[in-house]
Amino acid sequence: MYLLLIILIVLVCVLLGAIVLIQNPKGGGLTSNFSSSSQLMGVQKTGDFLEKGTWILAIALMVLSLAINVSVKTSPGAVDPNLQKTINKVNEGSGQPSTAPLPIATGKKTK
Repeated sequence: MYLLLIILIVLVCVLLGAIVLIQNPKGGGLTSNFSSSSQLMGVQKTGDFLEKGTWILAIALMVLSLAINVSVKTSPGAVDPNLQKTINKVNEGSGQPSTAPLPIATGKKTK
């Protein structure tokens, strides 16, 4: 289930990126200074389709992200058993930490 949702999210992201890159910028920016009047009555139907597609894919991405969060819910204290064994080995080998104070550096060299 998890792998299927990941594949769907990657597919939606690729499609969303492609649709965003296909769209003409509406704000203009630098392109508004150099554009001609031939785009005055541009293709409105294509723009509407791309805008609706962008909204649909963005909503689908959010829904899929929430679906992954719900379907792969683990408890906060859950630890991988192999990782827990490794942690126990490290703790057994290190022993108790020393409580002795550290020596103070005086700046004098000792031989």
